[in-house]
Amino acid sequence: MKILYNIYQICFALPILLVLTILTALVTIVGSLLGGAHFWGYYPGKIWSQLICYLLLIPVKINGREKLHKRTSYVFVPNHQGSFDIFLIYGFLGRNFKWMMKKSLRKIPFVGKACESAGHIFVDRSSPRKVLATMRQAEASLKNGVSLVVFPEGARTFTGHMGYFKRGAFQLADELQLAVVPVTIDGSFEILPRTGKWIHRHRMILTIHEPIAPKGQGAENIKATMAEAYTAVESALPEQYRGMVKNEDQDKL
Repeated sequence: MKILYNIYQICFALPILLVLTILTALVTIVGSLLGGAHFWGYYPGKIWSQLICYLLLIPVKINGREKLHKRTSYVFVPNHQGSFDIFLIYGFLGRNFKWMMKKSLRKIPFVGKACESAGHIFVDRSSPRKVLATMRQAEASLKNGVSLVVFPEGARTFTGHMGYFKRGAFQLADELQLAVVPVTIDGSFEILPRTGKWIHRHRMILTIHEPIAPKGQGAENIKATMAEAYTAVESALPEQYRGMVKNEDQDKL
């Protein structure tokens, strides 16, 4: 079955997905330029992500959507297991949101330009002024129920275990007094680990935890929210992936 699945993905699924990726990027760019980045920056990407999972025969299960309020903006903080995290969240979170992503992703052909047109936020840490500009852009986006998704680890895992959480997403949530929503991704690591070359068919589970409302404002609130979010995300991981494992890449970002 593994050999047949590899033949299927090379000869059928991946060529179709390459065409779909280019078309989705073009639709997003043109639609956003014509107006309505709120719509075009989300729905084409959502459909594209769902099609990728369906064409690759990847089962998806979602837990906890009922914990969210439709018109409330949140800061979502998922763990970062692998490349398929993007498709799971974009396709199945069920919320209109903006990504906060590394500025290096802007260089990806078609996709980088589409993300820029859609209003996704590229993090530039080259100077305090640019960090502040990033924060202001995020603040402007978080209106009318539009949320933000940030991988607080900042880098994909090498082992399936979580690294440490960085402060950025929690600092923004504290400043804007928004609830933080921990999200656990399980299964993406088995599909395509960071050092892997082949896609493996495996189910993915997205678990949405209870939103963590701000309990004040300032350093203590940030610290408490980070700790609570980390515990929540880790709680829905399989036993073999619990416990923090240092990821050297996190210190480079």
